[in-house]
Amino acid sequence: MTTLAPPTTRPTHDDAATAPSLWGATKLVAGREITVRLRDKTFLISTVVFLLVAMAGVILPALFATSSSTVAVVQADAAAQLEQAGMEVVSVPDVQSAEQLVRDGEVDAAVVPGDGPGGLTVLAMDRTPDSVVRSLSSPPPVQLLDPDAVSPVLAFMVPMAFGMIFFFASLTFGIQIAQSVTEEKQTRIVEILVAAVPVRALLAGKVIGNGALALGQVALIALVSVVSMQVVDSADGLLGQLGPAIAWFLPFFVVGFVLLASMWAVTGALVSRQEDISGASGPAQIVIMLPFFGVLFLNDNPMAMTILSYVPFSAPTAMPLRLFFGDAAPWEPILALLILLVAAGLFLMFAARLYEGSLLRTNGKTSLAAAWRERETRVS
Repeated sequence: MTTLAPPTTRPTHDDAATAPSLWGATKLVAGREITVRLRDKTFLISTVVFLLVAMAGVILPALFATSSSTVAVVQADAAAQLEQAGMEVVSVPDVQSAEQLVRDGEVDAAVVPGDGPGGLTVLAMDRTPDSVVRSLSSPPPVQLLDPDAVSPVLAFMVPMAFGMIFFFASLTFGIQIAQSVTEEKQTRIVEILVAAVPVRALLAGKVIGNGALALGQVALIALVSVVSMQVVDSADGLLGQLGPAIAWFLPFFVVGFVLLASMWAVTGALVSRQEDISGASGPAQIVIMLPFFGVLFLNDNPMAMTILSYVPFSAPTAMPLRLFFGDAAPWEPILALLILLVAAGLFLMFAARLYEGSLLRTNGKTSLAAAWRERETRVS
């Protein structure tokens, strides 16, 4: 196996004086990564698509949630008004029967005798059924049976949204990091880069640069989501439900992305051709896909979600979801974030050694053991 040795010429005093520091070199590499990505039309188009999906994901559930088509009714005169509005009316004998149908989810709302205008009151589970209220000649008061409940639409959409944002951002930017590293090896540009800046600055710059872009993309998605929530908040209170979860999702996303980005950088350094990335990226794809599907399918299992919220690879999605559903104590996200920080730090140290030991090996695929030994050889 061919290993490229570092340049044999010794730096002069003037070279040492003008050479950038580790942090200075890291900023240069990060700036280059950001500049290249911002000029990529694919990145810009994907960002716009994500923003549109985020906007639709907030507004459409609210629209569906506020339209009630099946209503339980005790009084016949109210039933006639609702039928004229095109709603399906279920006649019930008393208030208790109407309330039970609402609680069981068999009807969207119920109109029962009350003290409001027209002698009526509207019963609903967790939000005001505007379509029912508008259909009655005199708008009656609304009684919510469970105002803190999460609607079924949100219970499905929110886990999907958090999971897909972290999944696609980690996968998309991760593959780009691996491809960038491999391309530099394949074109032998890496030899010039290593002669100019420390190897660890290359790793840190790629992680920071792509991490800043990913965070910017997610922050824009969060901003669009918050603005969309404010548009529909008067009816649904979505901002109050999702706000704390989004606020915690951002720091969890940053730390989780650093952990995964270091793995992708090592993946790119272990191979010498773009065609070999797919074969070498199996472990990185597994640690992204398994938590995604785990959170997606187990979000209604409190015990499983508690465990997943402390596992570093799934915590960025699982913990914000537990906060959204109100299942996490105030101290839990702090503890989970600390565990994730420690795990990310350890992964960075491990990845830096493997990256430095494999970056200049350009003859085929490098094993993890060979990369680890190569680093020891250079140090000695």
